[in-house]
Amino acid sequence: MSKLLQINITANWGSHGKIAEGIGKLAISQGWDSYIAYGRYANASVSHLYHIGNMADEYGHVALTRLFDSHGLGSKRVTRQLVEYIRQLSPDIIHLHNIHGYYLNYPILFQYLAESGTPVVWTLHDCWSFTGHCAHFMTKACEKWQTSCRNCPLTHTYPKSWWMDQSARNFIKKKSTFLSVGDMTIIPVSKWLEEKVSVSFLKIFPVRHIYNGIDVSLFCPQETDPSVRTKYQIPQGKKIVLGVASKWYKNKGFDEFISLRKLLPEKYAIIMVGVNKKQLKVLPDGIIGIERTDNIRELASLYSMADVFLNLTWEDTFPTTNIEALACGTPVVTYNTGGCSECITDSNGFVVNQGDLQQVCMAIRQICSADKNRYLTICRDYALSHFNEQDRYMDYLNLYRMLIDKQTE
Repeated sequence: MSKLLQINITANWGSHGKIAEGIGKLAISQGWDSYIAYGRYANASVSHLYHIGNMADEYGHVALTRLFDSHGLGSKRVTRQLVEYIRQLSPDIIHLHNIHGYYLNYPILFQYLAESGTPVVWTLHDCWSFTGHCAHFMTKACEKWQTSCRNCPLTHTYPKSWWMDQSARNFIKKKSTFLSVGDMTIIPVSKWLEEKVSVSFLKIFPVRHIYNGIDVSLFCPQETDPSVRTKYQIPQGKKIVLGVASKWYKNKGFDEFISLRKLLPEKYAIIMVGVNKKQLKVLPDGIIGIERTDNIRELASLYSMADVFLNLTWEDTFPTTNIEALACGTPVVTYNTGGCSECITDSNGFVVNQGDLQQVCMAIRQICSADKNRYLTICRDYALSHFNEQDRYMDYLNLYRMLIDKQTE
């Protein structure tokens, strides 16, 4: 029986954690043993869970990052413990997801990976793996990472450093560390990210693009739930513009949603899901704020209720919110950011230039001028054919089998 070990910041929590959970669940159904090692935040899992570190170690890693720009270089003791766990487990495949997040020492982990010879699959959900500091460089249009990072313009973004800029050192260390592994396959989650990898130092590895998938049995068109409408005081008879984020901040389009309220007539109701308590207090009249919810059925009801799903993010690789909306039969208006446009066709939404709120308003009006039933089947069918999580997870299982077979040749 083959053993799969996945490593991620979370387990069955958040988008990446749920992807790892889904892969593990499918692997188990195919006769594998599945294990997930995680840093923090976990829900119940069908896989065997291993918790890396503790809060004290995390705080120490945060301090190291803030003071010395040394993200990924703390957590030495707990990473050595993880390596010992991996040695005893002896997995057939090691699948990395987000190894940043204040919980793991990447040089220690990769020293083991290089020595073990175990096939490694690394799914890239952002750009941290090939830059000297940032997870996203879009807002500064920075391309230093293609050659060598230095004088980083993004040290005050995640993973935030208060004073020091060690981007040049970090770039060199990441490059030498990550290139030390002989058998590693890189999985970008969007074509946009695949293009970036192709001009980064990771280009020496086999690259196979696999989109994120979603549970299309949960994210599906639903009849409007009166209890959800009542709970959040969503008015009848208005066109609903919906935005969803795990966290709202400037680069996710928070300020632009506020500005949009002034540009759209009152016949449009704007809903923002994922706002925090402080943000709730500053939302203007006409914007309904909803705190983050893990209730998938309630979220699917909101997607289904909406006439338009709006994504005004300035930095993203491939947001699952876009495909969740499509799976619920709702057309999408999105900024042309990263891989955001890759699920949009001429018939299921609009792609808008970043910052062009007039164009956003025009797209919203055009969609809302038609009966929503015009979009429902088109959006749903596109999600089913491209982003069914069972199809995308099977892509991983097939890759695992190929890598194991290659080792035994």
